[in-house]
Order: sequence, then structure tokens, then C-alpha cells
Amino acid sequence: MRAVLVVNPEATSTSAAGRDVLAHALASEVKLDLVETRYRGHAADTAARATLDGAELIVVHGGDGTVNEVVNGMLRTEPATVAERPCLAVIPGGLANVFAGALGVPRDPLEATHGLLRALDEQRGRWIGLGRADDRWFTFNAGVGIDADVVAEVERLRGKGRRVTPWLYTGAATRCYLNGVRHKPLLTVQADDEPPVTALHAAMISNADPWTYLGRRPVHTNPETSFETGIGVFALGSMLPHSVLRHVVQMLSDRAKPHGKTLFRRANISRLRVTCERPLRVQVDGDSLGELSVIDFESVPKALYVVG
Repeated sequence: MRAVLVVNPEATSTSAAGRDVLAHALASEVKLDLVETRYRGHAADTAARATLDGAELIVVHGGDGTVNEVVNGMLRTEPATVAERPCLAVIPGGLANVFAGALGVPRDPLEATHGLLRALDEQRGRWIGLGRADDRWFTFNAGVGIDADVVAEVERLRGKGRRVTPWLYTGAATRCYLNGVRHKPLLTVQADDEPPVTALHAAMISNADPWTYLGRRPVHTNPETSFETGIGVFALGSMLPHSVLRHVVQMLSDRAKPHGKTLFRRANISRLRVTCERPLRVQVDGDSLGELSVIDFESVPKALYVVG
């Protein structure tokens, strides 16, 4: 089996020693090429080239952003048949590792590597569905409004040399909420063929559960959503403190099923259109896409084969 190992050396939890152990373990089972990313988009370019060159497996050792790049690189090429597209495997190396967690991959890279080797030996894997925001694929979540503002703020702070931690995200989320609490609602969403719902402040779209993590604590917006179903939407109609706090508590509950009069929530839908009165920030898998006015989200079943 021909495999490519894509490593992001700048990811939060990666190290040269961990990379070497992982590469050595994989090389004992497959014909392996190792690529360390050097620039934004390098992982996507590597995955696209590996797909065209006939690689059978792409292993990502990095965070969710690196995984997203690899997935988009794999899917921007068109092999003769879907079966000729490489399989994907993930060894966690970032801060949250939401995609890996949703797949059931252990957080510890060494344990995850042993699990991957067993899965390869047993030829074990599954097809998963993905989400798409216009022409950009996402694996676990996307968002319009406050969560995209948080992503942009964290990217800004990281560019200034700040270390990415759960507290950095919490601080950024608090500031973004305080900046936006008095703004009027600007969003309209339409799920499948339902009537449009207006006067919404933010829309969070999920392709899996949990939506993300707060430290080690899972955050659930649409617990019914999985890689085998459609996408889910969680849209806030109120930014008042008591309403937001109630939903935060619901999302952090182990038996989460968020609800409320000002909350629009749907699970397992095929399409979602989000329209903004003025351009608002959009994010996919924690990567900022800039500001957009209209975004079409869709669920694509059985888009990718994942080993594990």
C-alpha cells in the first residue's frame, strides 16, 4: 500500500519525536512518503498531488485545520472512480482534534497509531458524509456570525505570537459576545424546503457530534447529527445574557438536547441557505473564510472513506 503522511510541525501537540515514531511505525506496514507542511495550503496541495499520483492512504498528523486542508485537497481532484480516491486516517496533533474525536480516535498519538495499524491489518474502515459550504468542504462544523468571529480573533492573536489554549478561545468568545450583544439580528436561514426563518444572530452548522470541545468537555449543538446523517443547524434568535447562558448550559450537558423559544434547531437536513443583510464572517472546521452574504451548505453522503 502506498501512503503519504502529512505532518504539521506547527500544530499544538506535534513533536519531532512523535513524528519519527509515527513514521517508523507506518513505514513497517506501508510504502510511506513523509511531507511536513511549510505554508498555508501545503497540506491541500500535497493531498491533491497524492490523489492524482495514485496513493491509497493519506494519514494526517496535525490539528483540525490540517485535516480540513487535506480533505479539500483530496476532493478537489477527480479520479476515474470514487474507489480510486485515497482513504483517510487521522492521528491527533492539534488542540481540540474535534474530527478525530467524532471518529472515536484516541487523543494520545501513540495509542491512535496503534489503532490505525490494527485497522489497516484488519482492513477496517467506513464511509462518512461531509458538509460543504459553497465549494469548501468541512468535516465537523461550520458557522456564520459569532463563532466565525471567534475563529478570526484567535487567528489574529495567534499571528501575534499568542499560544492557542482553551482559555484563549474562551476569552475571544467573551469579547466577541460583548461586542455583538447589542447588534440587531442579520441572518435568515432556510433548511431544506421549510419556510425561511428570519431575525437570527448566528448560525452554527454541524456534520457530527460534538460540535466542538471546551478543553476536554464536549459541546453539543445537534447531538442527533453524525457522519451517517445529514447536517444540523443551531441558530440563535436572541443574544440576551440569560438566553445565551441557558443554551450554553444545555450544550455542555451530557444529555444535551438544546431547545428554547428563540432557538432554531434542525438535525439531519440536506441543505441550508444562510442569507446575511450585510457580509458576515464564515468559518469551516475552525478556518476563517472571510465575510460572505449568502452561503449554501449541503450534506454530501459517503464522500470519503476513513480507516479505523
